[in-house]
Amino acid sequence: MSVEFHPDNPIVRLCMQGMRLEEQGKLEEAAIHFLQGWDEATNDFERFLIAWFNARVQLKASQRIAWYEKALELAEAVGDDAVQSAFPSLHNNLSKCYEEVGDPEKAAMHQELATASVSQPADKGPFYHGTKAQLNIGDLLTAGRISNYQSDLLMNHIYFTALPNGAGLAAALSPGEGPERVYIVEPMGNFEDDPNVTNLKFPGNPTRSYRSTEPLKIIGEATTWQRTTPEQIQRIRDRFAGKKDDIIN
Repeated sequence: MSVEFHPDNPIVRLCMQGMRLEEQGKLEEAAIHFLQGWDEATNDFERFLIAWFNARVQLKASQRIAWYEKALELAEAVGDDAVQSAFPSLHNNLSKCYEEVGDPEKAAMHQELATASVSQPADKGPFYHGTKAQLNIGDLLTAGRISNYQSDLLMNHIYFTALPNGAGLAAALSPGEGPERVYIVEPMGNFEDDPNVTNLKFPGNPTRSYRSTEPLKIIGEATTWQRTTPEQIQRIRDRFAGKKDDIIN
């Protein structure tokens, strides 16, 4: 199935509310949010996300196993680029849980599966890059640009996404005074999941965000994406202010 992650999705919002409660040490309240999400999820991708979070707040390893097994089954059913990078973490978590309950055979099996499921992204795009620069078809975008999040940080990779709305956000955050632009790009070499978002707050790479040390070739320009408000941009800038070391460069 084809899925698109969006922060305004009701299940995603419940996940984020639950995460904030987790950070405050309110695990019981977080668990209530995650169970509500499970009851209200409408498709396998939403159920996959919320199963992952339900697993995290379980106190018993046997209960974590039940939820992680559900998440694994749902990720396999989704079969989308957004979930592929979650498989190593899912199997690693299951391996630890089975070791905790005294089942070394299943622990070893999931550890092997975790190693076997590590792979380069197979996403075929189309891909997008957001900026305020005025560029032309055929131009090459290269690494070595200033970070959208830290004005004194030079990035070792060029970043892009398979979601136009994500590229639109990057355009809004980018330096410069020109209009926001979202270009359709073609990677000219290998690329990897963006480690700044993959398997961190959410399992896998739901925003389908990637990076490369090789150039991106501009092959077109998108005209439709969801605009970001100035208030949203300022909140993001405030969140990253002074956190240079938090960016994996």
